[in-house]
Amino acid sequence: MSKTYTTVQGDMWDNIAFTQLGSSEYLDVLINSNRKYREYYIFPAGIVLTLPDVPASVSSTAPPWKR
Repeated sequence: MSKTYTTVQGDMWDNIAFTQLGSSEYLDVLINSNRKYREYYIFPAGIVLTLPDVPASVSSTAPPWKR
């Protein structure tokens, strides 16, 4: 079952990718999963986006035991 996110007024793609997927690097994956909304830059409230599955990533600044 896919996860979803319902936008709040003022949401933007990069912030949604960061807060919901863990990194703004997943921006392209998020947009490609929600192509019908790709024209939005700033979202209105109430749009339901599909959150894609992304691999768990660990920051390179994490301590060695978390890499």
